[in-house]
Amino acid sequence: MTSPFETLLAERDWLLADGATGTNLFNMGLGAGDPPEFWNVDEPAKITSLYKSAVDAGSDLFLTNSFGGNAARLKLHNAANRARELSRISAEIGRNVADRADHKVIVAGSVGPTGEIMAPMGQLTHEIAVEMFHEQAEGLKEGGADVLWLETISAPEEYIAAAEAFKLADMPWCGTMSFDTAGRTMMGMTSAAMVAMVEKLDHKPLAFGANCGVGASDMLRTVQGFVAQGTERPIIAKGNAGIPKYVDGHIHYDGTPTLMADYAVLARDSGAKIIGGCCGTMPEHLRMMREALETRPKGDKPSLEEIAARLGAFSSASDGTGDNEPTGTRSNRRRRS
Repeated sequence: MTSPFETLLAERDWLLADGATGTNLFNMGLGAGDPPEFWNVDEPAKITSLYKSAVDAGSDLFLTNSFGGNAARLKLHNAANRARELSRISAEIGRNVADRADHKVIVAGSVGPTGEIMAPMGQLTHEIAVEMFHEQAEGLKEGGADVLWLETISAPEEYIAAAEAFKLADMPWCGTMSFDTAGRTMMGMTSAAMVAMVEKLDHKPLAFGANCGVGASDMLRTVQGFVAQGTERPIIAKGNAGIPKYVDGHIHYDGTPTLMADYAVLARDSGAKIIGGCCGTMPEHLRMMREALETRPKGDKPSLEEIAARLGAFSSASDGTGDNEPTGTRSNRRRRS
């Protein structure tokens, strides 16, 4: 049976995802170090507001407030036994918002990393990782999520374990990794290696790509790295709203709505089909991203020089592969919008 998400993918040339979860919740009063997932029970009106703000800004899908909802992360707050419950409630709230929307909206069940290091480098075994991801997947499924959404993964072993868990839950899924270390994930995976890994999975994602990372420019270089491998699978780009800066005791992202609108169009023209924002991305960013995607015609693939000129310099000269080094980009200043 075709899932609602697959149907929407087939009908549209691009989809607008949501923006930041953490940034928006901090603005609503979430304390530093507090688990956002507790708000699914303690502050459901605020989680409803979070979801609705993305929908009202034009998002075609939004992620549930369950990023850290696995047993390993919740154990830090003496709540490991609440993983399934908190994930389920996050999706139930989302289902209610999506079903009331004036356009088709997909509820994507967010699944983040465990926060532990996989064996043999660390103590987390494949079997335990699968069990944790499966528990969370079943909760999200029970709550009414249309698709599972793995995000901010650095280790290929964790990505593979999640894919196995999602198969056990009999759920379609998407999965992104975070490329934040000179074009590689923290654990050393390149964009090319990710494409190869995805295609070898027994239970393949409906779409894959990158989220978070360093900045908009680096995100698009990674997207172009995926495309260069010849993949026909839809690509996700969910970049941060600029670069984080510490201002007056708070983390501030310098990406304006105008810059993020340019990023959205450049992401589409680079080959991404599902485009959204990550840290720092607010509803005002999403509204301008939607408008830009709807009004600016499809263009040719932008060069790395054009990306850097419009969005700011790359954080490193390397794209993570050892070749195709960008030239003339490191000295470019971030454009003022």
